[in-house]
Amino acid sequence: MTTKRLAVLDLARGLAVVAMAIYHFSWDLSWFAFVDWPVSQGTGWRIFAASIAGSFLFLAGVSLDLAHNDRIRWQAFGRRLAMIVVAAAAVSLVTYFTFGDSFVRFGILHSIALASLIALPFTRAPLILGAGASIVFLTLPLWAKSPAFDGSLWLWTGLGTTGYPSVDYVPMAPWTGITLAGLAVSRTFRALKLWTRLSEFRLNSSSAGIIRLMGRHSLAIYLLHQPVLYGLVWSAAAIGPDMDRSGKAFVRNCSLACEDSLGTPGICRSACSCTLEQMKSDNIWDALQEDPQNQSLRSRMNTSYAQCLADAELAPQDD
Repeated sequence: MTTKRLAVLDLARGLAVVAMAIYHFSWDLSWFAFVDWPVSQGTGWRIFAASIAGSFLFLAGVSLDLAHNDRIRWQAFGRRLAMIVVAAAAVSLVTYFTFGDSFVRFGILHSIALASLIALPFTRAPLILGAGASIVFLTLPLWAKSPAFDGSLWLWTGLGTTGYPSVDYVPMAPWTGITLAGLAVSRTFRALKLWTRLSEFRLNSSSAGIIRLMGRHSLAIYLLHQPVLYGLVWSAAAIGPDMDRSGKAFVRNCSLACEDSLGTPGICRSACSCTLEQMKSDNIWDALQEDPQNQSLRSRMNTSYAQCLADAELAPQDD
């Protein structure tokens, strides 16, 4: 196997980075109510997000095979793992102060770190074992979910029966199975000498070169792009004309949270719009925006929401 960097892998990683930036920018626009896209809950958007996460995890498995197929390079692996762990911790810390209880508890970087640890021994094991392990992890949520895994201590497993509020949640099961699948596919490619053939593709056009460069620096771009995009959208919302974006954002996010538990979009939107109007009428909306953690104000908001939800459920719904 050639030791040269594979241009096709850098290109694949770069395309995943571009897709990730598109998704996050769309999420930011939705969060600040510039657009009315169901980025957090829409089925198509969820599939898009899952495909992006899956591509990074799959490529992590491919990279493990290419880096350690003849022997495990412990120093290089440890250095890479440490970088990912530190980056994952930084993401958790920053999102905790940005999104509060919805911070990233176990996101894509946490998942890549754990999946790399689990998959590393399979670089030296028979191919059939790695493929079998991939199937086991991919199917774990179908047969191993249990209340025993409920609670924050076990959220990394993905085997609990309760959900977790988080802007990014990529647990061990089933996602580690994708990394193991990437490892198995790469080993198969090596056996068939497909990597040698693919290494002949240099992809030297200017557009491909830019995307490949992004692929080579995917971790740095991951850490930097969202703060930059979020900051730009936040700045636009702060200096732009007053379009009651905060009110629209409240109704949208409230409706999405309501739909997760109630599952009735019409009732949820009506209840959340009513809650916003009631808070403005009671002169607590502006105060709540300035001090969103004020328990007294939040209690009054919850009281208004409960009453509005009860009224909305009693009101006749359009067919």
